[in-house]
Amino acid sequence: MLAKRMSRLGTETAFEVLARAKQLEKEGKEIVHLEIGEPDFDTPENIREACKKALDEGYTHYTPSGGIPEVREVIAEYISKTRNISVSPEEVVITPGAKPIIFFSILALVDEGDEVLYPDPGFPIYESVVNFVGAKPIPIPLEEKFDFLFDLNKFKDLITEKTKLIILNSPHNPTGSVMTKQFLKELYDILKDKENIYILSDEVYEKIIYDEEHYSIASFPGMKERTIILNGFSKTYAMTGWRLGYGVMNKKLAESVTRLQTNSNSCTASFVQISGMEAIKGPQDEVEKMVEEFKRRRDVIVKGLNEIKGFKCHLPKGAFYVFPDIRETGKTSKELEKILLEEAGVACLSGTAFGKYGEGFLRFSYANSIENIEKAINKIKEVLGG
Repeated sequence: MLAKRMSRLGTETAFEVLARAKQLEKEGKEIVHLEIGEPDFDTPENIREACKKALDEGYTHYTPSGGIPEVREVIAEYISKTRNISVSPEEVVITPGAKPIIFFSILALVDEGDEVLYPDPGFPIYESVVNFVGAKPIPIPLEEKFDFLFDLNKFKDLITEKTKLIILNSPHNPTGSVMTKQFLKELYDILKDKENIYILSDEVYEKIIYDEEHYSIASFPGMKERTIILNGFSKTYAMTGWRLGYGVMNKKLAESVTRLQTNSNSCTASFVQISGMEAIKGPQDEVEKMVEEFKRRRDVIVKGLNEIKGFKCHLPKGAFYVFPDIRETGKTSKELEKILLEEAGVACLSGTAFGKYGEGFLRFSYANSIENIEKAINKIKEVLGG
């Protein structure tokens, strides 16, 4: 018999849809993959070369659990500069991917019976881990009429004496929304006096942003000590398979998160950490080219989806997802996900894969070529009209 807590642990539907799509491909059906949130670009050459050099120089052994000191220092300098706060290397914990920071932060901070506010629709692992530790997940509804941000007046009403942690994500998966400086200022005004509440700020898409600038709640007075900045290399540098992420948090919490790392992963691969240092310090031109290409794809897919009968697609400001409203089709999100995969040969995700407030929407990842995006649009039109 499995432990009871395993029944409370969710998953990522994207990988389930990917498996079904791969099976259909084995059966001879052509599938356009718009379900997985993975850049279709190669990791930049300078990062790959840094990895090879690190291997040749013997970076193949254990490191301190929190990360190689000089890599932590580079990350601390980067966050200090970009968030206009003072960060020391001791406040950085490097992990194999960004997800462990979600897991470790919640394990370290949240007790059974505590409440955690999280965006819905949102990355499904937030709710999953909160449930796993026996706390109560409280969804913050994101509304299309607010550019897929949340109603701050309603948000205030969700905060109780049991609220221990609030999770933010900008740029946002799955909607592509971006928290503006003004929005964060109004949010800060609500939170600044609630000193017992921590903020987990998921900023992994920070550089994939089009029409706005990236701002962090950690940059506001007094918020740095209460904020965990979650970041990583998978999206910005097309390093999904490298598994490299980090968290920035106050020193006491960093020590606890490091202890969790010691008890689970021991450490992050040493040669991968050295590669991450090169990613931050090296040229950023490949990243800029990738973001420009994502912007072109965004414009193509938004235009195409808005031409499909029953679809209404908002223009995302960041990340590489669109989240069209499909309620006028008369189908549920899950029904339409299945129709598009099995009849149109287009793999996407039901909005409900990201929470109950995702009903009536679909998520498409435009981390694919314009040619394939246009092919997907035409396939959907053939099945649904447009």
